Parts: sequence; structure tokens; C-alpha cells
Amino acid sequence: MDQLRRRLNDIDITSYIEPTNKQKDLPLLEQWQQAGDVYFAAESSALSDVYKQAVTKLLDCIKPTLTERPILHEGGIYYGCWLESTGTINTELLARFLPQVAEETYLGFAKFQREDGMFPYKITKDGASYRQIQLVTPLASCVWHYYQLNGQSADFLSTMYAAMVKYDEWLMTYRNTRQTGCIEAFSAFDTGHDLSPRFWHVADTPHLNDVTKCNPHSPLVPFLAPDLTANVYCQRKYLSKIADELGKHEEAKIWQEKAEQTRQALFKHCYDEVDDFFYDVDRQGQFVRVQSDVLLRVLACEAVDDDMFARMLSKYLLNSRKFFAKYPFPSIALDDPRFDPNTSYNSWAGPTNFLAIIRAAHAFEHHKRYVEQLWTMQPIVAAMTRFKRFSQTISPWTGAEGFTEVYSPAILCVLDFIERLSGILPTKEHTIWFTGVLPYDSDHGESITGNLVYRRQAFGHRYEFVNEQDRCEIWRNDELHAVFPAGLRAVLNEQGELLSLIGMQYGTISGEVQYDGKTVEVAINGNEEWIWEDGSLVCHRQPGVVHPTY
Repeated sequence: MDQLRRRLNDIDITSYIEPTNKQKDLPLLEQWQQAGDVYFAAESSALSDVYKQAVTKLLDCIKPTLTERPILHEGGIYYGCWLESTGTINTELLARFLPQVAEETYLGFAKFQREDGMFPYKITKDGASYRQIQLVTPLASCVWHYYQLNGQSADFLSTMYAAMVKYDEWLMTYRNTRQTGCIEAFSAFDTGHDLSPRFWHVADTPHLNDVTKCNPHSPLVPFLAPDLTANVYCQRKYLSKIADELGKHEEAKIWQEKAEQTRQALFKHCYDEVDDFFYDVDRQGQFVRVQSDVLLRVLACEAVDDDMFARMLSKYLLNSRKFFAKYPFPSIALDDPRFDPNTSYNSWAGPTNFLAIIRAAHAFEHHKRYVEQLWTMQPIVAAMTRFKRFSQTISPWTGAEGFTEVYSPAILCVLDFIERLSGILPTKEHTIWFTGVLPYDSDHGESITGNLVYRRQAFGHRYEFVNEQDRCEIWRNDELHAVFPAGLRAVLNEQGELLSLIGMQYGTISGEVQYDGKTVEVAINGNEEWIWEDGSLVCHRQPGVVHPTY
């Protein structure tokens, strides 16, 4: 592995810039190096070649838009920054690599907020647009995670908080017309669900292209939308955290109460006990019984408890008749007769969309279902080795790339999944994850990486993570810091102290842990967490593993 470490140290990321883009891209790569200096080297080049391409293509998605400072763009055919994706989940991932670009992207939505409180649903070179709401990932959770991870700027947090408070008022004024406490969808584009059977016979945009108006002659809309409602629940939950951080303690309590009211409205109106699923409720009070990635959106908004999440895993997310496709997650349940796997156009009627993939991570991690999460990630990582274009969709059957190219969610998925599966990931809790799992050679038995070395700066220290088939080493400032068996995740605090070990694989991982001059024998099962205390390991959690179903 010394040879791999030397190869990693010889990599000069600035050499990847095309000469014509030097002036634009060099400051971004310098920011990359200052923020984390992230890169990896592997025995096999199948994945590292795609990673190199992903870094260079990511730079193509970052450019000034209405202001002098660059922001992230969606990429592909989408020329601009969308609130549902670019300005939330995409930027949350980007913040680990290019934090200054991430901050400017978030601030754009506050800067171009309409006087009545409406956020633009997109920002392009032609201006900000307010035609629909297009909400999925809650902005407040992304803002809070950014603040926790990147410097804790009070000015940034205060600016975003004021803007999000005004937007909450706007939503309750214009998207609660049935007075249920649920947030309503007037059109397909309100949730970004282009061509989804969820919105058959509903217009793509609100009535007369006015975000405040619903078609008065439609027998279907407004829908009580579970994903929009869960978004506002989660938004309010994090507004409470932000208010507390800003010293607005009474406001924080009010946001907690409002969040709970929204969660109760979600379950009262949109949850079907018979199917154990969340559905839209149409104008006639009927459930719109289309099982879609709406479920993943609700779960990613932290709207259910651990027991319910485990049940949803068994019934839906890990069910190969539903959403556990060969390359998860399809946008419509596989056994729905309306499922359409066609990936050649912008469709949420079946294909696996990268936005659904990257949004899902938080749902699994919030409920500490790490083993199950890796089952859904490994096939996607295998498919990445064949990427040529970074498309919006892939086939749930083959993993082949579909519609468009240079799409930032796909690019960021490459960067995120490698770090989350096999690398070094700093978290909003001021911990650092070193995950000792290698990409699995599942497709035709072709090697993806072999052993690898991952590099990252975190909390003022330089780390290298030697990730081998059987053994993992953490190097800190060029000194061997800890050794543990492959198949585990080591969690360190920002001072570099070992906090815990987590079982990341199905079955029992056994071997030696070497840390702080001590050697400890371990036997850790999947999803178990063992805390390091006074030179020994103590079991903290034993949730078990939810198995796939058929």
C-alpha cells in the first residue's frame, strides 16, 4: 500500500483542467484543495477514471449567474439552479468539497426571494422564476448541515433564517387552501415529478402559470401532497434548531409546535393504514394510489420513527417487487402496471433518477440503517464504472445511462458514494467517518477498485485512509493513528479521538483494533455500534438488520 500512498501524493488535481477553462476552473480547484484536498488512488482504475472525469465535469456545472460569484448549476439540459435539487441536496453534497460555492448557491435563493416571500423555483441567466414551487429536500436542513460543517457563520445563518421564515408564511397562505395543514400540489412540476403517473390528468404547471392559482375546473387538484407536507414538517424542525442557535428561544419553541402540527396533518390525511404508505389526497378525498419515490422523500424528511422505517424497508425499499430494483431506486414501484423503465427522456414514471438516489442517504443514516444502505449503494457504484456522460437517469434493470449528460446530481453521487462507502467523510456532528468497505465487484466480476487509499483534510488535520480487503489503517499527519478490520466504520471526533466502531456488513466482523497503544479483539455484527471507553469497546446499539424481501 506504500506504492498507492505515493501514487496518491503525486496526483495534481489542477492538471486536469482543460487549457481553455484554466482561468475559470483554477480558483475552484484551489478551493477544493484548501477545503479538503480530497482524492483517492486504487489498484484498479475502473472507478478512479470515472472519479477524475466527475471532478472535471463538476467544474462545468459551476458558473456565475446573475451575480459575480459562481453558483452550482443542475447541468445537462437544465441551465440554472433549481430549489428542489441544485439549491438543496446537490449543494449539501457539494459543501464537503467546495464550501464557498455552496454558500453562494444557498444565498441566491434568499437574494432573489420575491417581496411576498415566495422563493424562486429556479435561478438562471435570464433571471429568477416563480412559476411553481418545486420543493423536495428541505432547504433548512441543508442550511443547518452546512452551518455545522463549514465555519458557523452567524451572518449566513441569520440571512437564510429570515428568508425561510417568510417562505413558510407564503406556503401556509397559498398552499393550504383546503385548510388541512397539509401543503398542496397544484401541478406536476410543484414536486418535480415530470411525467409521473402520480399526476396523470393534472397540468404540468399551476393555473395560468400563476404559482398561487389552482385549476378551478379540475376534479383532481389541489392534492394534499405527502412529500410537500413532510418537507414543511422537516423545514420547521430545522428552523427550530436555527432559531435556538440564533438565540431566538421562544421562536424555537413555536417552530417545534408548528412542526408537530404539520407531522400530525401528514399522518391524518396522507397516510393509508391499509397499504402502510403515503399518498396524495385528491379534491374528492380519494387516495391517489400510485406508489412512487414520494415514500423516500417522506422518509428523508425524518417524518417517521425507527420502527416504522424498519417496516418500510421490509415492505417497500428492500422489496424487489417494489423499489429494490437491481439498480435502486426506481421512481415508481416495479409492480405498478403504470411503471415505465424508459430512460431516454426526463421521466419520473419508472427510471432510477439520481436525485432519488442521493436524497435517500439521509433517510437511512437518520435511522442508522447502514448495512441496508450499502446494499442499495453497491449496485450504483458498480454502474458508475461504466459512466461516460453522467446522466439524469439509469435503467433499474441494467444500470445503463439514460437521459441528458453532465448532470450534477450524478456527478456528485460519484463523489459522495465513494467517500461514504470507502473513504473519509466529515459530518455535521463534527465527527469523521472512515468506512472500511470496498466497492463490490458484482457486475461480471470485473474489478472496480481493488484496495484503495483515500485522502482528505478534516478539522485541520491531513488524513489518509488505507482501505484493504481485510484491514484498514488511518494515517493522521503522516503517522499511523489506528488500525481496524475491514467491514467496520471507525468514527473519530474532530480532535482525532476514536469514538466508536460500527458494523457495516451483514454478519460478524472479527479481528483486532489497534488504537492509542492498545490492541482489542472485536466481533461486531451489522449495524451494531460499539463505543470506545477507557481503552475498551462497549456495545451501545444492537438494532439487527432488516433483510430483503420479494
